Amino acid sequence: MAVAEELRRKREELVIEHMESENRHQYEATIETFDHPRYELIGTGDTYDGHEEVARYFEETRTAFPDQRNELIALHHADDAVIVEANLYGTHEGPLRGFPPTGRRFEMRFCAVFVFEEDRLVCERVYFDQNTILRQLGIAHDPGSAVGRVATVVNHPLTVGRALLGQISRR
Repeated sequence: MAVAEELRRKREELVIEHMESENRHQYEATIETFDHPRYELIGTGDTYDGHEEVARYFEETRTAFPDQRNELIALHHADDAVIVEANLYGTHEGPLRGFPPTGRRFEMRFCAVFVFEEDRLVCERVYFDQNTILRQLGIAHDPGSAVGRVATVVNHPLTVGRALLGQISRR
């Protein structure tokens, strides 16, 4: 039992250092928390595998959001992982995937699975809703809002037209 508790303690300390080094913008220290650096961003479908790709990920995201930071809410242990619930904050001050900076802030809840092989961190798999961020930045619109409905009609006229015809034909 003591071995399992020691392993949990080591993993937890590593995850906390990982998250805190991100907040300190010490990305080399963050990368060093991995045995093999790997981020899987489920909300975008992106994977960054290896030191160079993970360093590029930090460069891209921190150029777009230089004040990006996380706030730990809860930490849970699994057999081969530490699961984190956290908030992420940032201000869009640089280009993001071709979008110019909006100067707007975002706040988003996310879940990250830190995957371990014994006491070695081998992947951070992050689950989040990308549209939450894009709506707060003014890049996307809530589909239930007036602007969102107009955008949906303009961007998807055939889909909306078919849906309307379907409703009419069922009456």
